[in-house]
Amino acid sequence: MNDISYEKLERLPPSAKLVFKTLEAKGQMTQKEIIHETILLSRTVRYALNKLKEEEILIELFYFLDSRQRLYEIKRSANKLIAA
Repeated sequence: MNDISYEKLERLPPSAKLVFKTLEAKGQMTQKEIIHETILLSRTVRYALNKLKEEEILIELFYFLDSRQRLYEIKRSANKLIAA
């Protein structure tokens, strides 16, 4: 899927929507940063990240500062939702 539709976001759980909006506003973040920013439990953030990855809305990147962690960011095509 090339473009991310509003309908994809609509059917996600609230936690995934919060993580999406946080990443949309802040840019690349680690899971720990997302947990701190959203005040969600770690397992809730993991669930939300998995849902966003399943819907191909999220990109998981290697984090060079700490190889045990990953960086997460919203796919560029998802940024089209901001303007809509």
